[in-house]
Formats: sequence, C-alpha cells, structure tokens
Amino acid sequence: MMSSLTNYTKLESQKRKVPRKVTPKSLENAGLYYLQRFSSSSENFRRIMMRRVMRSVQHHNTNLEEGAEIVDQLISRFIKMGLLNDLQFAQIRVANLRRRGLSERTIRAKLMERGFPVGVINEGLDFLASDKEDPELAALIIFSRKRRLGPFRETLDKRNDFRAKDMAKLARAGFNYNMANKVISALTSEELEEMVENNISGQYK
Repeated sequence: MMSSLTNYTKLESQKRKVPRKVTPKSLENAGLYYLQRFSSSSENFRRIMMRRVMRSVQHHNTNLEEGAEIVDQLISRFIKMGLLNDLQFAQIRVANLRRRGLSERTIRAKLMERGFPVGVINEGLDFLASDKEDPELAALIIFSRKRRLGPFRETLDKRNDFRAKDMAKLARAGFNYNMANKVISALTSEELEEMVENNISGQYK
C-alpha cells in the first residue's frame, strides 16, 4: 500500500513539473503574477518570459518565433499600461543602492546586468544628483561607516596601520581615489557631514 502511494506521489510530482504550453493568455497571466511580486526592467521581464517560451518549445514543440512575438506584444502593452517603466524602476533602484552605500560604477554594473539601456541608467543616476549634494560622496561615507573604515574605526589610534587596506576596499568598491582619500583622512564623522554639506560643486571628485 505504501509503495503504491509513493509511486502515485512521484507521478503526480512529475506531472506538475511539466511546464504549461505557451499561449498569449498564459503568458499574460504569468507576467501579471510576476510583476505583482517583483519590479522589473523591460529587458529583464523579457528574459523571464522567454524562459517560459523556451520551456514550452522544448516540452510542447511550440514555435519559438511566435512565442517571442507574443512576449514583444505583451511588453508593449504593459509599457502602455504603466506596468513596466524602465526609467521609474531605474530611479528607485538607484536610490535603494545609494542608500546601501554603493558607488556609481557598481550601480551601473548592476543595472546593466538587469538589462537597462545606458541612457536609462544615466537618467536614473542623474535623478539623485543635485547642486547641493554629491550622491557619490554620500554613498562613500555610508559604505565606510558600514565597514568601519577610516574615521569609523573603533581603534582610531591605529587608523594609519589600516589606511592602505581601507583605500584598497574603497577602490574595489568602485570609488574615486581622491574622494576616498578625503574620507579616509577625515578626523571625525562630523567632519564628513560637513564635507557632504560643502560639496556643492563636486570638489572632492
């Protein structure tokens, strides 16, 4: 009895793993369900939907070109409906990454991985920039504080011993040498706050 039940469970599990045959309606439902849970760029959304298309091609011998055309039409419709908005998503993504202390170089790499065009990435980065504050400097200070570098080290009397390592970490994180040097050389965190306030013209770049 137990053996029969086990075999039945395995068969049912195998059936569930067989992907659905792609149709315009099935892709639309899958796309809406995905966007309810995750924000996405148009290109990243395309990759997600094309995986479904490819699985359908492999298991049901559906037409790849027809599936790709359905995905194109779906993306166009979702853009018109406002469900996909690359610039808005890029701006939100940039703001979140800046708050985590990531450099512009690192942010560019992450957005490119998600399929954002260079123009959209530039606009997303420019969205946070202003004449009164340099977001790159603010991110560098956040990064230094999180990793206890420079003036954020607990043992301030040994800061010089760790200076080379601290600078190397900032370089690997994609920060500009001159700006990193200013932050690591700051005596106190208050001095860094003043640095952000006074960096009106990007003088530490």
